[in-house]
Amino acid sequence: MRGLTGQSLSGRSSLVLMSAGTVVLVGTVLFAAGCSSGGTGLKDEGPAHTDSVSRTGSPPAPEPHASSGQSARAATPSGRPATKVDAIALLKADPKVSADIKRELKPCTGKEYPVDVSYGKVTGSEAVDIVVNVLSCADALGRGSYVYRSEGGRYENVFSDEQPPVYAEIDRGDLVLTKPVYAKTDAVAYPSGEDVITYRWSGERFTEQDRVYTEYSNVDGGGQPAPAVTLKN
Repeated sequence: MRGLTGQSLSGRSSLVLMSAGTVVLVGTVLFAAGCSSGGTGLKDEGPAHTDSVSRTGSPPAPEPHASSGQSARAATPSGRPATKVDAIALLKADPKVSADIKRELKPCTGKEYPVDVSYGKVTGSEAVDIVVNVLSCADALGRGSYVYRSEGGRYENVFSDEQPPVYAEIDRGDLVLTKPVYAKTDAVAYPSGEDVITYRWSGERFTEQDRVYTEYSNVDGGGQPAPAVTLKN
């Protein structure tokens, strides 16, 4: 998972439709070739205390225009808004984003910011929601995760977690946070364990639905999962 071990995961899918030609008895052959369409447009590409996570709305930030400095995949009706959102401008204008995150929000190389953006339905709104993960340039660990809900042409921060390392994703309509747990001697690639927390939109805010902690063994440098302990609300 990107933002947790420094490895990048991206998914692309394609659909190709081909139509065969028809043969006329007089010997004339006509060929009709179909079109191909692009991918889905969706990117569902230490210890922390979840009681400090913000789950309520904040003063809405203006919906920014697209930025040429941030990469994006082709828009599709299934998951992307009609206009690409400038996540950098959105974060900088958000009063709920900490000063530390804003200060470190700089390009790693060229114009590439350490930011992952996902689009999907996670708050029950007809409009597409936006999940933004801010990573560190050094090790690509998640520094902060945010969910923005479209309200009357403006985006409102309805969830934020700035307890690193953290990474948020949309999974079948739920918000899922992954938090690696590190001991003092753990390498970045080999955490001692991992918390996976599932949140669900209740109409006004996100509430925790499920929590799974997996403790990894020390075999071959770690990373081998031991039996998980699941706590449900």
